Amino acid sequence: MQNEVALNVLGQPLVPCSFDPLTGFFRDGCCKTNEEDIGSHLVCAVVNNEFLQFSLQQGNDLITPRPEYQFPGLVMGDQWCLCINRWLEAMQADCAPMIKLESTNIKALETVPLSMLEQYAA
Repeated sequence: MQNEVALNVLGQPLVPCSFDPLTGFFRDGCCKTNEEDIGSHLVCAVVNNEFLQFSLQQGNDLITPRPEYQFPGLVMGDQWCLCINRWLEAMQADCAPMIKLESTNIKALETVPLSMLEQYAA
């Protein structure tokens, strides 16, 4: 997978999601994945406060800085690679954040149809 070009949901080369804060399962700025990525961090979301509170209520605190993991804590407007199932849960709870299609991994289409993702395109 190292040399394989990752594609986005539009079938084009994956565009980086965020370098500040540095995101991605591999912390390379991209929503790339492999078999070790159990959470499937595929969706490049533009987080908002409603989603951050939802995630916190689900037991995933994305707000509090964790310097020991080089995690600054997220604030509204940050872009972050979310797990596809967490994004889907948020969508079903009517608080899904907008997403960057060009930075969302094509593997997200194994869980969610493109038409649904397009409704949340930033």
